[in-house]
Amino acid sequence: MRYWWANQNQTYRHEVAGGYLWSPKRNSNGARNPYYDFMRVVSPGDLVFSYADTLVKAIGVVKAHAYEAPKPLEFGNTGAYWEKIGWRVDVQFRELIHQVRPADHAETIAKVLPAQYSPLRPNGFGLQNVYLTRVPVDLAETLVALIGIEARNLAKAARVADEGIAADAVGLIQWESHQIEQLQQNPDLSPTEREALVLARRGQGKFRQKVAAIEKWCRITRVEKPEHLRASHCKPWRDSNNAERLDGENGLLLTPTIDHLFDRGFISFESNGDLLISPVAHVNSLERMGIDTANGVNVGSFSSGQRQYLDFHRNSVFLSTRAALD
Repeated sequence: MRYWWANQNQTYRHEVAGGYLWSPKRNSNGARNPYYDFMRVVSPGDLVFSYADTLVKAIGVVKAHAYEAPKPLEFGNTGAYWEKIGWRVDVQFRELIHQVRPADHAETIAKVLPAQYSPLRPNGFGLQNVYLTRVPVDLAETLVALIGIEARNLAKAARVADEGIAADAVGLIQWESHQIEQLQQNPDLSPTEREALVLARRGQGKFRQKVAAIEKWCRITRVEKPEHLRASHCKPWRDSNNAERLDGENGLLLTPTIDHLFDRGFISFESNGDLLISPVAHVNSLERMGIDTANGVNVGSFSSGQRQYLDFHRNSVFLSTRAALD
């Protein structure tokens, strides 16, 4: 279990009530932001301290790894929306009865603030440029002690969640349902085209046929029986335009467990075929799914088209953030 700090001054009432954290992927100028990259490191069972209006007002237990999702509609005037895609982490929040103002305990807290990516100034007030940041164990223990029994009970709940089953990606399901509805209502598409695009979401139909003309087996497990393979998008269906959704080079044939890992960003591939494993992936589970995590794995070369789609996957789906883990 790890600890995190979410600065929610502008989004507290939406995120705590809605049960999530949401951030853009990058700054408005396109630059990487470590406080957004941290979203890709959060894991189920982690504990989140929610800070707003100078108070630690709630504590949350993370329910799922980060995934792509549109900016929530309830953010209102700041823009929503289906076309503005960021990172979402589902969190079960509980508002605190005993809400603590860190500035009232500045001397105690200053002793345990980290040198890098600190959530607070030495005077105990928040940093406006911080959205989500890591909380060292000694700082987390200090905050838990200041809050009291509520925080201790929630920390226990987080340890139980760490051993349990992660929740479904709620925002992802909503987003893809919205896109399917749009396709079905698009008067510019024939019924046959709509059907092909909807089937492609499940790796079936025309898309699968095109992928199977290029790929002959699962790159990881080497299973080649068609009935045991899924056609998986490299650039996800949800991010693709209609041409990309049916492009065979935007696909790999994978066994169902490998498809799950690839779709949720626990694994990816370099352009040269080297397998990438996310630092948040559960190593024992990956081993049981047939992935050699101890030795470097190369799955073979990709076409130029596949390499372009895989570049998108590494940057926009894969759960890795070198900047945040340094």
